[in-house]
Amino acid sequence: MSRIGKLPIPVPSGVSVKIDGQHVTVKGSKGELKLDVLDKVEVIQEDGVITLNNREASRKANAFRGLTRSLINNMVIGVDKGFQKSLIIEGVGYKASTSGSELTLNVGYSNPVIFKIPKGVNASVDGNKITLESIDKDLLGLTAAQIRQVRKPEPYKGKGIRYEDEQVQRKDGKSGAKA
Repeated sequence: MSRIGKLPIPVPSGVSVKIDGQHVTVKGSKGELKLDVLDKVEVIQEDGVITLNNREASRKANAFRGLTRSLINNMVIGVDKGFQKSLIIEGVGYKASTSGSELTLNVGYSNPVIFKIPKGVNASVDGNKITLESIDKDLLGLTAAQIRQVRKPEPYKGKGIRYEDEQVQRKDGKSGAKA
C-alpha cells in the first residue's frame, strides 16, 4: 500500500492548480507545467490542498498514486521555487563554457564536446562548476545525467564530471597493490 500517495500536497500562495479530468496544470511565478494523470488515479483539489485517490483497489493503482503524488508535488515546488543541480569538472585542463543554449565541454577528448541544453533548463559555468536550473525536476535530472555521461569520473585520479554531492570511490593504482 502506497504511503506516499496518501499524503496531501499543500498548494502555496501564488501557485494555481487547474484539474481538468485527468489533466493537471500548475502555474506559478516561475512558469507552467502540465501532467496527464493515469485513469487509475483520481486527483481532488479542496481548500488549497491536493489529495489523490485510487479508482480501483490494486497494487498497481497504489503504486501509480504514489508516483503521481510525487510528480504533482515536484510540479508545485518547481513553479514556486525551482530546482537546481550542480556538476563539478575535475582534471587538468578540463573546462566548460556556455554560449546561448550550448554547453562546450573540454574534458580530455581531441575535440570539444558541444552539448545542446534543452529548452526549460538554464546553465551557467563558474570556474569548474556547472549549475543547472529548471522548474521541471525530471528534465533537470535527465540533463545533468547526460552531461555527466560525457566524461564519468574515473576511480584512480577522480578526473571527469561528477555531481556536487557525489563521492567518487577512489582505488589504489598499481603501486598500491605491492605494499
